[in-house]
Amino acid sequence: MATRHIYETGFDEDVSNDVTTPCPECKGQVRTNSVETICEDCGLVIDEQRIDRGPEWRTHDQDQRKRTGAPLTAARHDRGLSTEIGRRKDANGNELSGQKRQRLSRMRREQNRGRFQSKAERNLAHGLGEVRRIASALELTDSVRDQACQLFRSAQNEDLLRGRSIEAIAAASVHGACRCNGHTRLLDDVVDAARVEQSRVANAYKTLNTELGLPTQPVRPSEYIPRLASELDVPTYIRQRARRLAEQSESSGAASGVKPSGFAAACLYKAGREEGRWLTQAEVAEVASVTATTIRSHRDTLNELAV
Repeated sequence: MATRHIYETGFDEDVSNDVTTPCPECKGQVRTNSVETICEDCGLVIDEQRIDRGPEWRTHDQDQRKRTGAPLTAARHDRGLSTEIGRRKDANGNELSGQKRQRLSRMRREQNRGRFQSKAERNLAHGLGEVRRIASALELTDSVRDQACQLFRSAQNEDLLRGRSIEAIAAASVHGACRCNGHTRLLDDVVDAARVEQSRVANAYKTLNTELGLPTQPVRPSEYIPRLASELDVPTYIRQRARRLAEQSESSGAASGVKPSGFAAACLYKAGREEGRWLTQAEVAEVASVTATTIRSHRDTLNELAV
């Protein structure tokens, strides 16, 4: 027997199966499929599947097919099921009269007032909005954004927002989602897009990591090489040399316990000096958000390893 026969899970709605029970009207032969049970002689529909398995398109045009609504999303406090009231046009695109616009304005005001059932739901909406704003500023993917929103929900469910800033927890959720997905986003990048100080974001992330047990892995300096090299606009051969320096340092344990972005910047600095590209310590320190003293310290470590 072929492997495709073992794992075949296809389903065809048009496949008919014989049913031993005769037709109650004419005692004729009855056939059934996934949609209905029908008599082949008199055409009597004995049983019908009430679930509509057809497409959910609003138009039959192949090029203009649209779904009937947006899917559920974790980026909204109500999972995206809220109702939006229009302003100047109706569903058909026609202009509304002044009386109808005033009526819709009053309905919109009352809807906004009764949109949240509790203070916790209001805080959730504010926090998720902040997460979406930071994720948009950092140009993160929708999957990472949704993970950050779900992380913020978990923080609220565990009562971690008490005594802490909603903006700090939102920024920490974005940073935690980036760490869980292996993105080389610095904490400074998240803080620049956030509306709170770096110390509060760092403390909030530490709380999330401790209380929720985030599956974050240690970031290696070699992962920062492509990003820093792109910002410094260095050639490919310097980038490759810096990556080899970082990987050899990681294998020897010299890069343990240090800030990975600073060590990666030191690898780029050393590689540039070896290849004749005179990168200054101030340049590489600025892109890595470290000091020039850190660059010199890591450079001395690389010289001792003689890699």
